[in-house]
Amino acid sequence: MTLNQYIIEARNLTKVYTMGDQKVHALRGVDLKIEPGEFTAIMGPSGSGKSTLMNLIGALDQPTSGELFIEGQPLSTMIPPALADLRNRTLGFVFQQFNLLPRADALQNVKLPLRYARHEIIDADARARECLQMVDLEERMDHRPAQLSGGQQQRVAIARALAGKPRIILADEPTGALDTKTSEDIMKLLVELNASGITIILVTHEAEVAAFARRQIHFRDGLIESDERSGL
Repeated sequence: MTLNQYIIEARNLTKVYTMGDQKVHALRGVDLKIEPGEFTAIMGPSGSGKSTLMNLIGALDQPTSGELFIEGQPLSTMIPPALADLRNRTLGFVFQQFNLLPRADALQNVKLPLRYARHEIIDADARARECLQMVDLEERMDHRPAQLSGGQQQRVAIARALAGKPRIILADEPTGALDTKTSEDIMKLLVELNASGITIILVTHEAEVAAFARRQIHFRDGLIESDERSGL
């Protein structure tokens, strides 16, 4: 990535879903630039387009028109293996539902993306332990999800997202299944990860959660309604 290049850039991005004989315009020409190291919260009511944008940035879906760039690379020119490689190497995903394997312990869950990705990380076991230490769960690495609290399960999920040393973490409602105190702890952890240089994009409908981000983008009807930066 060259100097001053945006880590994420959307140009006139549209997404139209066909549902029967109806067309749903999820995104209506979105322009967005995110710099390396930013912590951005994307907000908006249901159907505003925020989750659609997250799926496009995560290379989980393709736009109807427009262009999306990750670290200067246009996603539209990438073949499926290259997109999979981008997801494995550049992006880390954290979801509302923790999506942990119930029969695997924390260490095994964190190692999972390294097993299926073509990473340079040779010692997956050591990397998984390191990531669990980063989220203060090294003493729980032999516990299965059912033996962990909701907050601990989300920390395992964050450790898993960190395993491949991503430059971008996409967090989709990461506190939606957690109580207020645990949500605050998870957000403080994301702030710490952002301070280490990781770009974080957070989708949330909660203003208290979005307040942890230094930039808040509000979507409505498939368009950016406001884009504000705080002094945090």
